Amino acid sequence: MTAGTLQALIFDVDGTLADTESVHLAAFNQAFAELGMDWVWTTGMYIDLLDVSGGRERIQRYWNQVNAKVKPLDGQALSERIARIHELKTAHYENAVNSGAVSLRPGVLALMDEALTQGLQLAIATTTSPVNIAALLRHAMGGDWRLNFSAIGDASTAPIKKPHPQVYLQMLGALQLSGGVCLAFEDSSNGLRAATAAGLATIITPNPFTAQHNFAGALKVLPDLSHASLAQLRQWHQSDTVDRV
Repeated sequence: MTAGTLQALIFDVDGTLADTESVHLAAFNQAFAELGMDWVWTTGMYIDLLDVSGGRERIQRYWNQVNAKVKPLDGQALSERIARIHELKTAHYENAVNSGAVSLRPGVLALMDEALTQGLQLAIATTTSPVNIAALLRHAMGGDWRLNFSAIGDASTAPIKKPHPQVYLQMLGALQLSGGVCLAFEDSSNGLRAATAAGLATIITPNPFTAQHNFAGALKVLPDLSHASLAQLRQWHQSDTVDRV
């Protein structure tokens, strides 16, 4: 990691900006019911499925589990089925967010405002869909929420999901910055692995769905971002870069 002054904050979305996973879980189950499927994901099952990044990928993983001894559908038919499930799930999730079911985690908006005021850039690096990002941040920050972010990477721009660093590497390219002058914010071990592989020191704020993950290698593990001012982040980042040089 190249030492340097902190210049950008890069945020994951689900679980990091907001505790969204319980709402995602409910939306998946609503989609299954709407399609007449007998699938019902419990919280424990979903925690296990979160080892896989991406909604479509989780559906695929579960499909493989429950149909292990069943002749698979034609590849195109299965892809279309998964896409339809995910489409309905996304619609249910968006409706829930728009109805006020999700709010940003403590400290998120205050930290973003402080960073923008002091001239830092903000970016998003997530494996979720653009629709999900827009639903959450439009509700939390208003219709012009995009103006706060210099770059946004999501499932549509980075098809190789975390723990691969693709989305973080894309954001560093878009920001024209090295990993050594940025901080990443994540809630999961896959996110931590993706960010650190791209050379970013990473702040972890776990949630009930990721609390059992291994966060070895994180710069700090905090209950939420109300426990970190920008001044503290600068201090931790500077200490980390000095240690690595």
